[in-house]
Amino acid sequence: MPDSPPESPTIQPVQAPTPWEDFPDNAYEQDQGSFMPLQLPKTMSQNDYLRQWLPRQQSYLHHLLDREAPPEDRRCFICDQDGVYKCQDCLGEPLYCTGCCRSQHHHNPFHWISQWNGQFFEQSCLAQVGLVIHLGHDGKQCPALTDRWDLYEGDEHEDQLEPEDLPFVSGSKFQPKANTMVIIDKSGVHCLEIRCCNCPNALSPDIQMFQHGFFPASFNRPKTAFTFRVLDDFLLDNLECSTSVMNYYSKLRRMTSSMFPHLVLDRYRELMRVARQWRQLKTMKWYGFGHRSDIPSTGELALFCPACPQPGINILVAGDELLDDDDKNSPSWKYTRSFVMDGNFKAEHLHPIKPFDEVWLSDGLGFMVGKDRYKMHLAEAADMVEKLSCNNHRAVNQANAARHKLESTGIGGVACAQHGCFVPHSMVDFQKGERQMNMDYALCEAARHNMEGISRAVTFYDINCQYNKYFRARVDANQFLEMTQDLTIILGIGLWHVHGHQDSCYVRYVSNFIEGIGRINGEIMETLWARMSSPHRQECLDYQMNDSNFCKMICMKRTLCHKYKLAMNGITESGKAFNRLDETEWSARERRAQSSRLNDPEAMDEYEINMKKAPSRKEIELRLLEKGSTHNAAPSRRSVVTWISTGLAIKEAQIALLIEVRRMGRRSTETQRLDIAQQWDRLQGQIDGFTQSALTHLGEGFDADDEPDDLNVDILNDLDDDPADFSKTSDTWTNSPELTVIPLPLNLRVDQCRRCMAEDLIPLEMSLREGQANDTLHNLRIHLCNKAILFQTAVRQAKSQALKTRAWSQVTSVQQAVFLHASIYTKTRKQMMKLEPGQDQLQKYKPLLHEQLKISTAVGDPNARGQRNKSLAWFWSVEVDLGGPDQSWNEEFHWLWAKALQDRWKEEMTLVQLEMDWTCNYFFWRATQWGDRMRESLEKHLPGHACYSGRQSQMYSLLAQDAQAAFQDLQSVSIETGDE
Repeated sequence: MPDSPPESPTIQPVQAPTPWEDFPDNAYEQDQGSFMPLQLPKTMSQNDYLRQWLPRQQSYLHHLLDREAPPEDRRCFICDQDGVYKCQDCLGEPLYCTGCCRSQHHHNPFHWISQWNGQFFEQSCLAQVGLVIHLGHDGKQCPALTDRWDLYEGDEHEDQLEPEDLPFVSGSKFQPKANTMVIIDKSGVHCLEIRCCNCPNALSPDIQMFQHGFFPASFNRPKTAFTFRVLDDFLLDNLECSTSVMNYYSKLRRMTSSMFPHLVLDRYRELMRVARQWRQLKTMKWYGFGHRSDIPSTGELALFCPACPQPGINILVAGDELLDDDDKNSPSWKYTRSFVMDGNFKAEHLHPIKPFDEVWLSDGLGFMVGKDRYKMHLAEAADMVEKLSCNNHRAVNQANAARHKLESTGIGGVACAQHGCFVPHSMVDFQKGERQMNMDYALCEAARHNMEGISRAVTFYDINCQYNKYFRARVDANQFLEMTQDLTIILGIGLWHVHGHQDSCYVRYVSNFIEGIGRINGEIMETLWARMSSPHRQECLDYQMNDSNFCKMICMKRTLCHKYKLAMNGITESGKAFNRLDETEWSARERRAQSSRLNDPEAMDEYEINMKKAPSRKEIELRLLEKGSTHNAAPSRRSVVTWISTGLAIKEAQIALLIEVRRMGRRSTETQRLDIAQQWDRLQGQIDGFTQSALTHLGEGFDADDEPDDLNVDILNDLDDDPADFSKTSDTWTNSPELTVIPLPLNLRVDQCRRCMAEDLIPLEMSLREGQANDTLHNLRIHLCNKAILFQTAVRQAKSQALKTRAWSQVTSVQQAVFLHASIYTKTRKQMMKLEPGQDQLQKYKPLLHEQLKISTAVGDPNARGQRNKSLAWFWSVEVDLGGPDQSWNEEFHWLWAKALQDRWKEEMTLVQLEMDWTCNYFFWRATQWGDRMRESLEKHLPGHACYSGRQSQMYSLLAQDAQAAFQDLQSVSIETGDE
């Protein structure tokens, strides 16, 4: 006889809890009055609120547990009968009897309820109380007796569960009633019975469901539906939190069952498809295509910037005249469209499994370009490899180029450079990295969007110096590229990327010197890619860009007010700086450069800084030698410069050897001791030769046996050593060559130099010491940068212990070099200070502090967060020598840059005032457009269309009125401040 199946385990009885009346009243509240309230400051921080809550933590916990139990009488909230169901979503979690629970939730069918089983509340659902959703007849049952729609005999697939997935417990939760439909709401996945209207004139079931706020997953006999609430919630989650469909549906399954989420019906694929349909419907509704009989054309399902000039929308223009001709007194750059171009290599896309079976819902209707015409352009365009005239940017542009499994290695496109709004129908896919043929198509499409009458545009692109050389030739050679000849394009490079170019690119392409552009950084598109950093379909990217532009639009009032205040302050501050400078002849040179920049970018080199690098020790030695030979110096002085320079090199070798001996310590190997001994021998030979030469240059008054000022303690103090500690590690304390004081002029006493007739050597050594300090600071900067780069590229990227150990050994080696050059500079500066140098030298050669030798990896990323208010140590800017009798280049540089800064701020003020007017005009134009649609809908007896049009018209009217009032108030306050 086969074994009988095991019985389902039952819930074992537990000991009855103590009756509620046996507990003392407010047992855990009795101690609440015993603690003294915290003395908190008037301004509360988040930590202050936490401290205030900590004494109440236990009380909150007890009250939270109290909610698990029913009231003592356990009565229905409505009829006062026995209450067995508690609604978790109704306010206060009231108790209901079965009948009241069903009747109270006819209009709230997606609440979750729990049933009292005598010991605790266990999860249940409204289907268990007999709730049925009736479509039509105000929620009542249809009087028609025949069931025209058999919704539960459909052909939708059934979920197949493996035997091991089924729970070994019994419960109502896993026994859904027959003839129920799967309805996905933002509260979870529900199984409820839905009955359609069966009247003769009733609409089809899918339309009935749609009218009641359900989006059916199929259309003949739907068995799955999504509420409008869950679709809206998913779209918002996707926009704000970048939540994928899989993660969102996983959340819904956990909300439905925290214990067995895998048993919740899987409707992930249906949600993916319905979300696409819902997104398309919402987009067409927003742009008024429910009020029109035609279908959308290129870029019509996309929102653009309200503050950029758009003829016929926020600017009135008569006929085909150019906007520059409407006002002869206005500046020529008044109507300039500014574009920024960039690529994003995170938004990649794999090849579809069945490309021939793909269904495109909005191909070319939004921000992404139409695929067919774009593919024809790529087939015709030649992939030209040009000789680079600037730094090599090809490595960046060819990112992901070798990834053959990707249909798209990224996206690129165009946005308005002033406000960061994507330009409709100007976003393209990359196939082999960021190539010119891709960006050519994007720029040409952007230049066609609402540009009638605009004759000037400024484009910012990371590699504009190279990209635009043959742009017009590429456009003329391709039938799919169109660019009007009347459009003048001014080239620019963003303020961050321009520092990766040659120095000449800065003044030629940076926005600070572009007339009519105002204050702009040209890098705003980098901030727009954050929401599009994961792979998506084109229609999803369209939706995300639409939302980005919408957020920019509703915040435009605040943005322009902020820009207005900055412009006011900028004009004041830049005017003060500019008025302190004399104009002289540089005004004509500035006008000549600006007028010639279009045809000859090199004309902007007038703004170039003519820096003079601080001279090295070799340069100073060469200059002193040439000066000595021309003055027919005495024989004892002809080689004195070389002799002093040799002495400085010996001092550096002494410090290096002293550091190495100290680092070696007492526990050294024979190889290490041999190496030190050999270095001692070589160094002693150099010192002996230097001392013998001193007899020639210092004369008979110098005695090599004299003891000059003892510098041993000075050197050790510079190296943060203690002589007592050092004596333990070296047995040759008094005879070590690294501690020998060589007879340099600054090491001798002043009276001894005077006795040796060597006072004229002190200025020579002082000059060479300056060169030595310059060399040491230069090497110090190089090693600190190497250290930062090692941390960024080696230490942080190490994936194993061996690689990390190797990386840290490299960092240690660089740190030792930093310590060596810091020690040399400290000793050099101390010797220089003996002669009481001038104020310029004191200002240039400052003391070197230990904390200044720390470096951050932000040196490699100056645009990193938190670096705005930080400054580098003084020695990072000591490279430029501003001295010399000829200061005219310095004054010219200050005048040209100050003039450019003042002009940009004045242009910014003019542009902001124009943008305020254009923004208000745009909102009024939108409000009028929707108002016309409302009247047309009323004439056609379409009340729903009219109501939506009225709501949209009111939204844009309120935006216009709010912006207009804020702009007028801001300008009036500014006028009053100026009058004072």
